Amino acid sequence: MPTRRLANGLGAAACFAALGFALWSQYGLGLVPCHLCIFQRVTVLAMALAFLPAAAFSRGPRSGRLFATLIGLAGFATLATSGRHVWIQMQPPGSVPACGADLDFMLEIFPLTEVILKVFQAGGECARVDFLFLGLSMPAWVFLFALVVTAGGIWANLRLDSGKPNPR
Repeated sequence: MPTRRLANGLGAAACFAALGFALWSQYGLGLVPCHLCIFQRVTVLAMALAFLPAAAFSRGPRSGRLFATLIGLAGFATLATSGRHVWIQMQPPGSVPACGADLDFMLEIFPLTEVILKVFQAGGECARVDFLFLGLSMPAWVFLFALVVTAGGIWANLRLDSGKPNPR
């Protein structure tokens, strides 16, 4: 049974590995990320940034609940973003409107909240499936990854000891 510190360190490492794969797929395989792909990267990074202090500072039950909450919030954001992306990809061809402006342009012109709403409405590029592995698209893999890592992070911080030896 791993300690809380080890479990949180593994969670952070898994998130950084997922981000590394996303960057490799972009620059190594030439896959261009859509707006929702970028948002998924941001939420996976948020998960990693929640796991890091949990690995370093989580000691007692109070800090365990705090870090479980932070990991859960970042994980649920990742699940919502990737779930929305999978849903868009499952729509019939032509039912998702064509893509609008690129993300950099929208961030210059619109307030952040409006950009977020526009991204979640998604354009045609988000419906395109460029990558399949074992029959699942990359957003589907992100969803499964987030489900496992979030559940593991919440469980580790609510149930595992802080790594201190038990007095006998």
